[in-house]
Amino acid sequence: MTPELFVGMHSLREGYRALVIGASGALGQAFVQALQCDPRCARVQAVSRGQPCAWDLTDAASLAAMCARLQGPWHLVVDATGALTLGGQGPEKRLQELDADRLLHSLQVNAVGPALLLQQLAAQLERGERVIWAKLSARVGSIEDNRKGGWYGYRAAKAALNQFLQTAAIELARQRPLAVVAALQPGTVRSALSQPFVGNEALDPAWSAQRLLAVLDALEPTGRAQFVDHLGQPIPW
Repeated sequence: MTPELFVGMHSLREGYRALVIGASGALGQAFVQALQCDPRCARVQAVSRGQPCAWDLTDAASLAAMCARLQGPWHLVVDATGALTLGGQGPEKRLQELDADRLLHSLQVNAVGPALLLQQLAAQLERGERVIWAKLSARVGSIEDNRKGGWYGYRAAKAALNQFLQTAAIELARQRPLAVVAALQPGTVRSALSQPFVGNEALDPAWSAQRLLAVLDALEPTGRAQFVDHLGQPIPW
């Protein structure tokens, strides 16, 4: 069943606090705007490049410094970071195009950096009540759903990200049994990331963000990470 558009995070307590990382991107901005319109949300903190201090997904020390300046506790964290084009180069289409440095860079930006953000911020999640950690992933991160091949580095990085999320969800559930951890497939959204590949034939970021928030609101804590799309449908790992 297709979820309704977002009208508020009713599964979180009145006065919940939200954090959006990667708020300068198309989807990050859309998440911030949607949450700011939710009267149940007491605070939305938007973190973008250079705010609240300089940070980089490939620099662990900068991530630790940035996270130390954030003031939780948080009930909802949306990590909208990631990159498909790196160094001006898009995803590899053939095995012959693989380059070790590009592969490692993609893993740093799309998997290792987000995992370190979760490491740093897990302690800032509220205890004793429902909390949500939501990370933008991608359907191409599904190993089972890979039907076309190509996009080696991005696929591998998103698959690694999904494994980080699944493993962290198991650990988080021991101290926060009401925690929901979700890997989100937003659909192909109009953004700087997707424009070179799909042009304007993509989803509106505001529509996708509202769908994803509605999906998150409906997810139940299971002690496991959940890999879902913007229509609320599960995706095979």
